[in-house]
Amino acid sequence: MEKITGYVNQVIYYNSENGYTVLALVCEEKEITCVGITYNIRKGDTLELEGTYTEHGTYGRQFKIQSYEYKIPDEEQSIERYLASGVIKGIGVALAARIVNHFKKDTFRIIEEEPERLAEIRGISESKARDIAQQVEENRDTRRVMLFMQQYGISQALAAKIYNTYGSALYTIMQENPYQIVDDISGVGFRTADEIARKMGICADADFRIKGAILYILEQAMQEGHVYLPRRELLGRTAELLDISVQKVEEQLPNLAVERKITCKDLPAANPEENGGEAVVYLMANYHLELDTAKMLYDLNRAAQALDAETLKDSLLESEKQTGLALEERQKMAVLEAGRSGVLVITGGPGTGKTATINALIHCFEAEGMLIFLAAPTGRAAKRITESTGYEAQTIHRLLEVSGILEDGSAGTHFGRNRKNPLEADVVIIDEMSMVDIFLMHALLCAISPGTRLILVGDADQLPSVGPGCVLRDIIESDRFPVARLTKIFRQAGESDIVLNAHRINKGERVPITNKSRDFFFFPRDGFQAITDVVRQLIQKSLPGYIHAEASDIQVLTPGRRGALGVEQLNKTLQGYLNPASARKREKEYAGVIFREGDKVMQIKNNYQAEWEVRGLHGIVADRGTGVFNGDTGIVREINTFAERMTVEFDEKRFVEYPFKQLDELELAYAITIHKSQGSEYPAVIIPLLSGPKVLMTRNLLYTAVTRARKCVAVVGSMQEFCNMIDNHEEQKRYTSLRERICEWDGL
Repeated sequence: MEKITGYVNQVIYYNSENGYTVLALVCEEKEITCVGITYNIRKGDTLELEGTYTEHGTYGRQFKIQSYEYKIPDEEQSIERYLASGVIKGIGVALAARIVNHFKKDTFRIIEEEPERLAEIRGISESKARDIAQQVEENRDTRRVMLFMQQYGISQALAAKIYNTYGSALYTIMQENPYQIVDDISGVGFRTADEIARKMGICADADFRIKGAILYILEQAMQEGHVYLPRRELLGRTAELLDISVQKVEEQLPNLAVERKITCKDLPAANPEENGGEAVVYLMANYHLELDTAKMLYDLNRAAQALDAETLKDSLLESEKQTGLALEERQKMAVLEAGRSGVLVITGGPGTGKTATINALIHCFEAEGMLIFLAAPTGRAAKRITESTGYEAQTIHRLLEVSGILEDGSAGTHFGRNRKNPLEADVVIIDEMSMVDIFLMHALLCAISPGTRLILVGDADQLPSVGPGCVLRDIIESDRFPVARLTKIFRQAGESDIVLNAHRINKGERVPITNKSRDFFFFPRDGFQAITDVVRQLIQKSLPGYIHAEASDIQVLTPGRRGALGVEQLNKTLQGYLNPASARKREKEYAGVIFREGDKVMQIKNNYQAEWEVRGLHGIVADRGTGVFNGDTGIVREINTFAERMTVEFDEKRFVEYPFKQLDELELAYAITIHKSQGSEYPAVIIPLLSGPKVLMTRNLLYTAVTRARKCVAVVGSMQEFCNMIDNHEEQKRYTSLRERICEWDGL
């Protein structure tokens, strides 16, 4: 290792994402090119660098920085150079020269200890003198913080967040309890804090480490769809994570309960077989979320005023005359039940007439002069129901007027429609309810006043929501609200092998594979290359003309993310086939993923702050709003490397600009997981299948994939795995208790 000291003559390159820096350092009147990870280095800074000299094939001799330290300039020329560099706002070259000429080598002491004396200089008022001193102090504090953080491997971005949150108190907080940053700083998880704590020498069985791990395990469980964990499972997972005894973990549960961060409960007797009689543990917020949701559903149902049944029957007859469609008995009963109830569930598989029933409901309620809101969880689902009914539908998020600004003006998720400002509606109809998680359901109910009718429509046999909870199924299984189960497959739908085979799969029956089908095809292939060759052929040549759609409208759906046929590998392969590199297409690589103009991409997390605009002819903005949501898909229209921004066009011509540092919110979407396809419908879907873990390759996963197609399903791969999935009726257990909470309220 060598040490060199000098001043920064030029910052040649700086990457704000990772801190990689190329700078020119003047050392003993020689300019040396230095490379390495730094923070906020500026022209004029005096540095002591430690590292080694290396020889670069293109750029020649360089000094590779291993560590660095800021030095206070100690000679007049260096002090003047630093002040004139622009680091202090309001000081230019001429003013820097006057300051140093007046105070000489004592300049920095004067600024720090007697800043009022700066007013002795022509052009500096007393207020400006105080401002200069404050800037020098802030720069010194910031640099001290970054160097302190650097020794513990904390990234620059996180270090900046920590400093902005705690200020000078960060030293005490980080040394005594670094796990506090998990609670206080958005986007910081337990593993990050634990790694910092390990480097700081925090004891492995420290109380706050164990408490942080318990909360982390409960939050991770939410990613798996759970609302709570059985106590025994929580203790086991946490002990394994920390490599400590279960007893040590158990000792911290009462402490977290006293702090009101968790609550331990015994589930009601309605559900004894699912947890072996054990107590269960919730994050406190999750427990109240289910409790409030159950109470609001109960209040809605109880507050409904029944409509006149004979009038409804007359409206129903009129609806049938206008549409020319005769409803079957269960559909009619659903409409009549909607007139009696505050909460109604309509469930059924594909082709059983859910949309026709919604149409009849709309007609009957409009005849009563009632105001109706129609919504679905995703933009695609809302668009589809609008096209099917002719009645305007919107996403639930737009219905609730979600924004990324809280009422106090700070950043956060805020629903404009809530208890204080409820929806002005007589009827709210929600389609694709299987997609709705407990968070969104709670927000929806907060915006619906008792007296409003709520109608929930969905397929209970679909995969549950991506987010935590099993809302639709729990409501149905509570047996406290009327449920219309539609089972009859209508003649027109019955002509589709997609519909018939979906029902066969759902019942566990074999699917007849012949070459006579017009919309359901199977291409037996072995091995990744053979399967991807067929997938490419279908997208590029066979299917677009057959279904009269663009290649970009055809969606590849795969069971998982990992493996040869997982999302990550398939997207790389399909991108090379469908949108290859070209001199005419700009690219941006981010975290190992290459984004290219023309790529199909998907938003993978809710971003309530993201601004979008609808652009009309000649790019004229016709509408603006905020919010892009998990599962939204679009096309990369522009990559601007100069502005470091990427523009994506989503459905409904919504354009969103992403700073490069925000590209972790996007992923390629030539192939997506079947879970991510929920609520969407595509002209054609392609399902590549090879072997996979039994817990993943299930009947309802395959059923969900098949029901996403409107015109064509193409399964490519192993016939044996296809049959195994039909036979595998096991479903991954979700720990939820909305059903029990509903029953509790009904029993009061």
